[in-house]
Amino acid sequence: MKAYRTKANKLPGTDFHEVRKKADRFYDQIKRRTKRRAYVRSAYFKKDKIFLSLFWQHLFDKEKWPDRMRRLKYFPAAIELIRHSHFDPKSKDNPNNSSEILHRFCGITSDNDIFYAQIKENKKTNQKFLISVFPEK
Repeated sequence: MKAYRTKANKLPGTDFHEVRKKADRFYDQIKRRTKRRAYVRSAYFKKDKIFLSLFWQHLFDKEKWPDRMRRLKYFPAAIELIRHSHFDPKSKDNPNNSSEILHRFCGITSDNDIFYAQIKENKKTNQKFLISVFPEK
């Protein structure tokens, strides 16, 4: 799988609240562009909307603070990846729900850290949601 090289770095910080403030500022810029649900347009999906609200729900379902912070640090890089990448993702049907497809995009930050952004696509409505962002182990 090809990886898209982003210009964005990881968010700096050692405390979850410090990293979250920076991520919230970045997310607020995206939210201000629309009156309803926050979204970004994807180059790979021919400028379809990728909704972001599910990412925040999934993030706060995680029990451990360090895991939340580890994922949140890659949020700006993941948004850039979604907006600009034309590389084919790994796609497969969701094993838990047959009416969904999971797409996993690979990216590299400018610091050479590899990360993944996972998007869920509903087959019936054709809506797409950013589910998760995580670094390579």
